[in-house]
Amino acid sequence: MKKLDVVTFGETMVLFQPEQMQPLEYVYEFPKRIGGAESNVAIGLSRLGHTVGWFSKLGDDPFGRYILKSIRGEGVETSSCLFTKEAPTGLIFKERLSPEDVNVYYYRKGSAASLLETTDLDEEYIANAKILHLTGITPALSDTCYQAVMKSIEIAKKNKMKIVFDPNLRLKLWSLEKAKQVLNEIASHSDVILPGLDEGQFMTGKTEIEEVAEALMGGEDKTIIMKLGSKGAYLHTKDEQETIEGYPVTQIVDPVGAGDGFAAGILSGLLREEPLPIVVKRANAIGAMVVGMTGDIEGLPTLAAVEQFMQPNTGARDVNR
Repeated sequence: MKKLDVVTFGETMVLFQPEQMQPLEYVYEFPKRIGGAESNVAIGLSRLGHTVGWFSKLGDDPFGRYILKSIRGEGVETSSCLFTKEAPTGLIFKERLSPEDVNVYYYRKGSAASLLETTDLDEEYIANAKILHLTGITPALSDTCYQAVMKSIEIAKKNKMKIVFDPNLRLKLWSLEKAKQVLNEIASHSDVILPGLDEGQFMTGKTEIEEVAEALMGGEDKTIIMKLGSKGAYLHTKDEQETIEGYPVTQIVDPVGAGDGFAAGILSGLLREEPLPIVVKRANAIGAMVVGMTGDIEGLPTLAAVEQFMQPNTGARDVNR
């Protein structure tokens, strides 16, 4: 088995996103795409030149087969994916009323991915990677998915893998109390945590960015990289505390997926063992590039493309090109 740089898992759904900006009740054509935080990250890493594995439990239906073929076609290793006849593949509909006003409608309750359980995990496959990437979405899907996430952490710890965690808070999936409990539990086992400022505030109960970061560290040697939107990101370790400026964008086309592109950039930099400020700077650039294109994965760049984007330039960058 080929050694993987990163392994990740979670639900990917078929995404129906109209080209026009108007309420969904007036839309009659829906191009078919895919969307899922973990597979977005996996595809982003593949385009940046890394070997990455992704798995899930998909419905044994045309949508499930479409998802697998799409992700595998992006160069992602998918041999641990499973199919089930017990539930369908989940769906997403995205409504764009304006570039800044985007609504997402999920049809995922009781989906195939929610049936994932600990016995579906291939320990050898997970242990074959250097980094385990997790989000807070997967444990919210069901109790068995939560148990699978915790089992994957156990496998990673046993094999001395680095764990990178993006909380990706989805309050529609579970209660506030349960979300806070589980996200903090996973964070306590993680080496690198990638929250948005609002997610960090939710998890810790703190308001000031430095206090949030310290609380997430929990007195341990962790790396906290907090997303600040257009302002960039805040880096916090025991030795470094710095805000890394973002890249201005003249035209936002679709903000969904920017955080996943950011995560891919962080993981890529960690694998390259670059200085953390450089890692965060590139991740900021990728996030800025992603918002300039429709769809969750379409704007994810190659390493050459993001390096070119980062070249010194005057004025804001129009990434809708």
